[in-house]
Amino acid sequence: MQDILEKIATYKREDVAVRRVNTTLNDLESAIEAAGPTRGFARALVANQQPGGLSLIAEIKKASPSKGLIREDFDPNYLAQCYEAGGASCLSILTDNPSFMGHESHFQSARGAVSLPCIRKEFLVDTWQVTESRSLGADAILVIMAMIDDSLAADLIDTAHHYGMDALVEVHDAEEMRRALTLKSKLIGVNNRNLRNFHVDLAVTEELAHMVTPEHILVAESGIFTPFDVKRLARTGATAMLVGESLMRQGDVTEATRTLLSI
Repeated sequence: MQDILEKIATYKREDVAVRRVNTTLNDLESAIEAAGPTRGFARALVANQQPGGLSLIAEIKKASPSKGLIREDFDPNYLAQCYEAGGASCLSILTDNPSFMGHESHFQSARGAVSLPCIRKEFLVDTWQVTESRSLGADAILVIMAMIDDSLAADLIDTAHHYGMDALVEVHDAEEMRRALTLKSKLIGVNNRNLRNFHVDLAVTEELAHMVTPEHILVAESGIFTPFDVKRLARTGATAMLVGESLMRQGDVTEATRTLLSI
């Protein structure tokens, strides 16, 4: 049975093959010139970390394969402003449509509404997508080690750095962490959700955190719902957390963000 990552990787390769014919690298480079400078994604995470706590990457996503529709009244512009008002340091915006009901316009709308650095949450299988991400205004990209080999991961990171973007390298187990640590990105994300069966356990970050060097910036991802969870993960030495579903489901997103950050 094909798991979700294999399914996504398959349709992404097909999608990119079509898109890169319709939109050339020259087209993307022209858009990059108009996009303006990057905002410093990793820098913001370090600068905004509170003692005993974590800085927040707040995620904007309409749906997910494991949870289905997460928020019906979905307005990326409004949600971005709520997150910024609530104290988020950065935003993560889903652009994948088949599995997450995302769109490139969601990214552009959200980033345009705030001054926060934004990571394009997309499943990258080709360096063309990295160039496309910068053309949309992205300040950072996501590199999922479970989806790609080390050579492609290195190429994605090099391309991101070429355009002044940061790269969040995502891992879920010790082998993926070992691979990630050989790459040139200092930004490491530990996904507490197993993307193959959707099981979530905060202990994943606790078990892998010791492998990260002081030079790296550790981000805990998924399964974070309460200030207690934040304190638990802060004890691992993590700098930041990525939180989406638990905030997206709230009526008052700004207040929920403040509560999570204990502001």
